[in-house]
Amino acid sequence: MTAPMPPSLWAATAPPPPVTAPLVGDSRCAVAVIGGGFTGLSTALHLAEAGVPVTLVEANEIGWGASGRNNGQVIPTLSRVDPDEIVASVAPEHGGRDKGEAFVGLIRDSAAFTFDLIRRHGIAAEAVQNGWIQPAHRESRLRLSETRAEAWGRRGAPTRMYSRAEMASLTGTDHWFGGWGNATGGRINPLGLARGLAKAAIGAGAMLHTGSPVTAIERTPAGWVVTTPRGSLTADRVVIATHAYTGDFWPALKRTIVPVRSYQMATSVLSDNIRKTILPEGHALSDTRGDLYFYRFDANGRLVTGGGLIVPFGWEDRIRARITDRVRRVFPQIGEVRFDYIWHGYVAGTADKLPHVYELAPGVLTWTGCNGRGVALATILGRELAKASSGTALRDIAAPVETRMRTIPGHAFRAAGIAWNVAKLRRADARD
Repeated sequence: MTAPMPPSLWAATAPPPPVTAPLVGDSRCAVAVIGGGFTGLSTALHLAEAGVPVTLVEANEIGWGASGRNNGQVIPTLSRVDPDEIVASVAPEHGGRDKGEAFVGLIRDSAAFTFDLIRRHGIAAEAVQNGWIQPAHRESRLRLSETRAEAWGRRGAPTRMYSRAEMASLTGTDHWFGGWGNATGGRINPLGLARGLAKAAIGAGAMLHTGSPVTAIERTPAGWVVTTPRGSLTADRVVIATHAYTGDFWPALKRTIVPVRSYQMATSVLSDNIRKTILPEGHALSDTRGDLYFYRFDANGRLVTGGGLIVPFGWEDRIRARITDRVRRVFPQIGEVRFDYIWHGYVAGTADKLPHVYELAPGVLTWTGCNGRGVALATILGRELAKASSGTALRDIAAPVETRMRTIPGHAFRAAGIAWNVAKLRRADARD
């Protein structure tokens, strides 16, 4: 049975999805895509535009997983790994620095690519490309800001540093000590983007089926067979784009990531007088904390934020109290804080905080590890996975492709590990 779309601000405000139905009966295509989030939809769209017969199957509704539940910030960086570290990590296994620099370039261009895709297809996603800023939450973290702005700027990203006074003007608060930003970033209604990508993919000729959870993938002489409760797909190639919501059809894949629960919240619509004093230029913001402070507005004037909890028990009352106190401290001008929407979803974390593209078997591709920065990266990786599924050699796409999955030791104890990690992040946030 298809699970209904969980209540959220995005579910209440996004345009309706295109009409789709479950996969029934047996069919064939060149590429089968599993998962109706940003990666799967972008892959299907780019394959269809290239004239490749493609069919996408989604267990629930389009955008049901992380793609429809996140904060909607479009950020052209990784969360905790900077360009030089990315290059150093990729170089040993992929023939030197060139592949690492190509991957950095892909990440650098990911936000611009996402907004260009939205404009090209006329997607109604409340898209605002006014830039993304990362304020420093302690004065000592300004050195980190300088390092990041320089490293990305050296590679062609439109970055700049902001003084404390400039950051106060951009944010509407003196909570931070300055920081840096990237002009290509911004904000969207993420479920609107997912549904818009689905509409564009169908318009380009892709077949999309919802309510079709994959129960098995099997290699046969005729090709890869993807089985769902009411039908099957036989395909030459398969792209698995399920991320934190991966099922049991490829068991080891689940052990490469830890699903981390991310809480999102949206206030009541703020008055114009208050609205103009908070993020007055419309930036998306996420700061240098490990336990992030992040803020953006939606199209109607709601402040959209959220946070994390060490343990999920009694989560709604606890996250409401925690984030209410946080908003009052950061933006005291807001007065009484009322949240109209509170929801959560899961993001996929990896042990090294890096994304990984895998060839699971000949003709089967996937990637894992958004680590909280999946909107732009997932969308542009869909283009690369489409290339690799339609004739481009794996070595020639911008992302490094691995054949050995990086499973996480002690994966069965991941819940305790998440709690411990959040506690460590909070302790680190309070120190220089």
